[in-house]
Parts: sequence; structure tokens; C-alpha cells
Amino acid sequence: MNNRQRFHDKVMLVTGAAQGIGRGVALAAAAEGAQLVLADRADLVEQVAAEAVALGARVSVCKVDLERFAGARQLVDCALADFGRVDILVNNVGGTIWAQPFEAYEEEQIEAEIRRSLFPTLWCCRAVLPAMLAQGRGAIVNVSSIATRSIYRVPYAAAKGGVNALTASLALEHAQHGIRVNAIATGGTEAPPRAIPRNAKPLSEQEQHWYQGIVDQTIASSAMHRYGSIAEQVGAILFLASDEASYITGSVLPVGGGDQG
Repeated sequence: MNNRQRFHDKVMLVTGAAQGIGRGVALAAAAEGAQLVLADRADLVEQVAAEAVALGARVSVCKVDLERFAGARQLVDCALADFGRVDILVNNVGGTIWAQPFEAYEEEQIEAEIRRSLFPTLWCCRAVLPAMLAQGRGAIVNVSSIATRSIYRVPYAAAKGGVNALTASLALEHAQHGIRVNAIATGGTEAPPRAIPRNAKPLSEQEQHWYQGIVDQTIASSAMHRYGSIAEQVGAILFLASDEASYITGSVLPVGGGDQG
């Protein structure tokens, strides 16, 4: 089997698959033979599914709210009903909603950031474990961030720090059961404008200044002094998901141009 078919007949569940890195993972995995279960709340995921089918994949779509455990359980039930197993889970849901100093965050904003960037990964790991344990195998790749050391997004940083801790602890707990758990810590990533923004409210002049501060810090802290591409993030995710990484578990791989996070 050549390198371009690393996921031949593997069932891969990708969350946040409608845009950005999630879409990139889905299409690249489809090109390498994966059978896909794509999760998102946005109808845009149907378009991604059609693109994956055109690449030869068998695809199921599940529109669920992964900020709640019920949504994660529904997603895994969908995968098991359609394919009978889940070989790989890529937890991609998350992303900064607001960019501002910590003292400017309201209570509701802090809780929303944690719900968006920690709970979908936590819930999906919990939901998929019984199936992977029954199979005696599985690979989980969590999408974290180098923003655990960043400015103007403390709640998001805390959420991604939780993802890193979850990755390490779950890997130690289940290595003996044939389940690998790793993460990538994404750096700044160039992507098309989001069709559905995380924060639909236009940014004020002050908020634009704070957001530019994140951009400037991200570029300055990268040894390569640039943003990465979606393809560069996807390559790292698919490596950790593949059998090429069969002796790697509990690792958080920084993909930030030299910024270790």
C-alpha cells in the first residue's frame, strides 16, 4: 500500500468539518482512502461531503451540537450505525470567539470560550471510547493550539491547555488498550474568511487593535515569522492519525513554525 492510501478502509470521524482545517482533513483523508463521518452544525458540511464523495469516499454527515455530551453520543451512534466502527477521531471543533484582555471578558464570554474549545473534544473522546475499547484499537488526534502562551485570549488558552492535559492523561490511561491519543498545537494559520464567523458582531476599532496584537505576537514568536497553511496543519494531523505514528502517543506536536507554545 503506498503512502497515498494510508487510510484505506479506515473509518475517520472529523468534527468541525465544514470549513478550515476540518474541511482540509476530510478531503485529504478521502483522497487517501478514508471512509468519513463528518460532524458540524453548519449546513456547509454537506458541500464538503459531496467533495469527499467525488474523491471516492463513502461519507456520512451528522449535524450535532458537540458542546453537549448528547451531541457527541449522537455522533458516535451515527458512525457505528453507518460503518460499525470508528478507527480514527479527529477533534477539530474550537477557536477563539473574542480577542481582548482578560479583564474585559464577561462571565458569559468566558464560559462560551470554554464550551467551544474544550468541551467538544472532551465529550467526543468520552463518547468514542467504548467503541474503541471494544475494538481494541483506535487513534485520536486533538487539535490544540500554541495559544496556550498568547495574549488577549486567556479563556481560549485555558481551554486548549485542558485539551493538552486531556491528551496526555487519556493516552496514559489507554495505551494498554491499543488506543493512541495525540494532539497538534496549531500556530497561526492562513485560511479563507469563515463563511460562518465565530463572532458575527463587527469588531470595534479597539477590538481590531487587540486582534492585530494577536497576529503580531503570533508572527513574532514563530521562528519562521509567518503564518502556516491549512495544508501544513492537515499534514501533521494525518501523520498522527496514521499507522506511521504507531509508536507515538501522549504527544502534543507544535505546528507553529518553531513556536513551541
